[in-house]
Amino acid sequence: MYYKFNGFTQRLVGATASAAYNPQGLKPIVSTESPALIFGTTTKLASDLPATDSFLGKNKVPDLQKLFQSDLKADGLPVHLKRGVPDKLLYRTTMALTIGGTIYCLVALYMASQPRSQK
Repeated sequence: MYYKFNGFTQRLVGATASAAYNPQGLKPIVSTESPALIFGTTTKLASDLPATDSFLGKNKVPDLQKLFQSDLKADGLPVHLKRGVPDKLLYRTTMALTIGGTIYCLVALYMASQPRSQK
């Protein structure tokens, strides 16, 4: 047996299969035609656009690939420090914040473990 929610009595009542699967009188809409256009212009596909990359600027990927994948320049630097000063600055800042955060957590844990003084 199938049940549906009766909006008037606020209870479940017996129903047919089609009424149970389409509650509140809603019927499924099966449309074979496409909806009307909202805007008057058509959509341009990316393949239809001209093949220009002037808005992207210079492609830096080949240069970075040479920098990170070259075995000819064996400078002994890890990958995260290969680009010089900005990478070193980010690395050292991250390490300082990590060590500072660890120390802060340990101090907070120590203070939380001490009993409060009774005054």
